[in-house]
Amino acid sequence: MQNRFVRNLAFLLFLNLLVKPFWILGVDRAVQNAVGDVMYGFYLSVYSYSFLFYILLDLGITNFNNRNIAQNNQLLNKHFAGIASLKLMLGLLYAVVAFGVGIAIGYNEGQLKLLAWIGVNQILLSFILYLRSNISGLLLFKADSLISVLDRLLMILICSVLLWSGWVQGPFQIEWFVYAQTIAYAFTFVFALTYVLRFSGRIRLNFSWPFALMIIRKSLPFALLVLLMSFYSRTEPVLLERLLPNEEGYRQAGIFGQAFRLLDAGNNISLLFAVLLLPLFSAQLKSGESVNKLARLSFGLIISMSLLIAISTYFYSHNLMELLYGLREGESLTDFTYRIDHASLVFRVLMGSFVAVSSTYIFGTLLTAGGKLKMLNIVAASGVVINLVMNFILIPQFEAIGAAYSNLSAQLITAILQFFVAKKVFRLEFRQYFWLRLLAYVVFAIVLGYLSQFLFVSWQWNLATLLLINSLLIFAFGILRFNEIKQLLFQAKGSY
Repeated sequence: MQNRFVRNLAFLLFLNLLVKPFWILGVDRAVQNAVGDVMYGFYLSVYSYSFLFYILLDLGITNFNNRNIAQNNQLLNKHFAGIASLKLMLGLLYAVVAFGVGIAIGYNEGQLKLLAWIGVNQILLSFILYLRSNISGLLLFKADSLISVLDRLLMILICSVLLWSGWVQGPFQIEWFVYAQTIAYAFTFVFALTYVLRFSGRIRLNFSWPFALMIIRKSLPFALLVLLMSFYSRTEPVLLERLLPNEEGYRQAGIFGQAFRLLDAGNNISLLFAVLLLPLFSAQLKSGESVNKLARLSFGLIISMSLLIAISTYFYSHNLMELLYGLREGESLTDFTYRIDHASLVFRVLMGSFVAVSSTYIFGTLLTAGGKLKMLNIVAASGVVINLVMNFILIPQFEAIGAAYSNLSAQLITAILQFFVAKKVFRLEFRQYFWLRLLAYVVFAIVLGYLSQFLFVSWQWNLATLLLINSLLIFAFGILRFNEIKQLLFQAKGSY
């Protein structure tokens, strides 16, 4: 099972490293630079708001289905039509609630119009993720990997034409960005549906209340977990827009978005661990296998990767923000300096969040696979309380930087709690010298990060050198063992 995890993770990482960084750091970044912080902050606040109600589209069905299909492949034919019908009903519920609350909190006509299109996109995305849960539940990881990047590939093509082809007259409009997402999601949905039908056979939608209630009852713990995690992971742009006056809320949301973009890029890679690990952990637990080896290997991979990125980029945060978000047309030097300085500070804080979130993709996934949803929900609820209290205190005074510290606090505490719960429940063994080696690596990496700034005139060469040395240190300190990874990759027997 460990063999399958490593090989599929390598393939999934390869595909996503080809596509998603260009999407986030190329196209998405170019859109923000084209429309400005205020308009992008306007989009980001509505987009983040739409995520707060995303759970209504799913009610935990996707996570439940992934785990269920991984353990009982034969249920695909039996459940597919009923769950698809249920999700259509949930899409209508999502639209009503999202619009109703939006009107209640004072969303204007422009916000509601944008919310309508973003809502359609969220509905399409929820169907794509449900279809993918069937594919990964069948352990068809290569197909799932290809579908996972298809929507981004299409968005890159469409947005590249709009941004750089010269075929479109006039300045780029934020609405075009949303329309491009709609087209890409629609095509990906059709493709994924066609693929799943190869295994489920022809279906006829038939809504059944008893079946719907049975699925909802079983998936509600998953639903509560996703709802709570959405609130402490996606509230900052919404609260920045709501708590700060006039356009300043949009501007601060835009600055937060500049820094969050790199965190989002990293999280997209870390999320791939959870996509692969959920069915693998589920299958292991059902068969009675120990999850200790797979948990240790996956945690070693993700903690070393996240620390490598977080520590190395911390020392070059200002350079990275300047590179990604240069001086814009008509922008004064004072405004540019303010924007880059603040984005750099927010980015440094959010890199700590990146390390914390990465670890939750291991231990949170393990607890999910083991059905320990009550414990996970208690942890997530504590994250919501911490996040909201700190945001309401810090945002009015410190704006985007305050939002970043609120995010870090919630993510760090929930990550630590998830680790200790998983360690106790599954009797995971992390020997003391592992933590000592990890601490030594962090100390050395920080010292090298400081010294690297004086190596060359070019900061790009300094950062590249630091990344290389820190990568080697991971193996030198024994956090990852090359022989173990090599054995899993090249001496594995069997295939899938």
